[in-house]
Amino acid sequence: MTASPRVDQDADASAGKPLPHRKPVVAATAAVLSAAGLTVGIVAVVGGLSPSAAPPQPPPGPQEAGGVVDTVPAEAADAEEQVGVLADERPSPAEQQPATSADPLPEWLDTISEASGVPRRALQGYANAQLRLMEEQPACQVSWPTLAAIGEVESRHGTYAGGEIGPDGRTTVDVIGIPLDGTNNTAAIPDTDGGELDGDPVWDRAVGPMQFIPTTWEQWGADGNGDGRANPHNIDDTALTAARYLCAEGRDLTDQDDWWQAILSYNRSETYVRDVLDIANRYAADAARVS
Repeated sequence: MTASPRVDQDADASAGKPLPHRKPVVAATAAVLSAAGLTVGIVAVVGGLSPSAAPPQPPPGPQEAGGVVDTVPAEAADAEEQVGVLADERPSPAEQQPATSADPLPEWLDTISEASGVPRRALQGYANAQLRLMEEQPACQVSWPTLAAIGEVESRHGTYAGGEIGPDGRTTVDVIGIPLDGTNNTAAIPDTDGGELDGDPVWDRAVGPMQFIPTTWEQWGADGNGDGRANPHNIDDTALTAARYLCAEGRDLTDQDDWWQAILSYNRSETYVRDVLDIANRYAADAARVS
């Protein structure tokens, strides 16, 4: 991936490259507020990069201390599925979770959520995305601390708009960025979805707990919970989408350069990348401390 800003999305699409998640951010932090009460850090803002910056050590991979997800033992999961469930009572394929080799252990979710401060339901989405990618693209080695760090910077884990992530994984209040109309240092992105995702028929806006613009969601949106649709306001869907997006182009996220470029592809700002790195390493350290 190139570290320079991409402005022409149509050109990128025609070249077969991943569409940019958003345009660069000058100061990507979820604590910076705009006059409209939305975060500057979760919208497309044009900024600069320091191409000479040396990528630091990335967060741990999924099999390293701090990045490991403790999972439900296979035999326990099989037994729980079998006990008291008749064949005709089983959910249809559309109602089932996508097949994975394991699910996060409830006790692990409780412990890591308390230690890190990541809301438990959000953590479940990040952990499930890690487990899916360990099956789909094991060479990528994306881990939950990176996904959770992006989720914190982008939307405070879906809570920025005043809601939270509900038991079904959907935010109780939609997180929608400011219009990408060329003001406030944003790139001008005229509406591409008729306002279907962001409610704005004039300009595109970033949406959901991981803040995807409509064009990127159209290309990358994934069904992470097996309900048959990709919803950018659902943490299971959007965490899986983000994980796949970061893993594009054969990246190994335990490699310094690949991790750096992956986060830059999400938001082309060195400040943003360093914010994500600091938060991810903090989460990993908290997890390692209690594991």
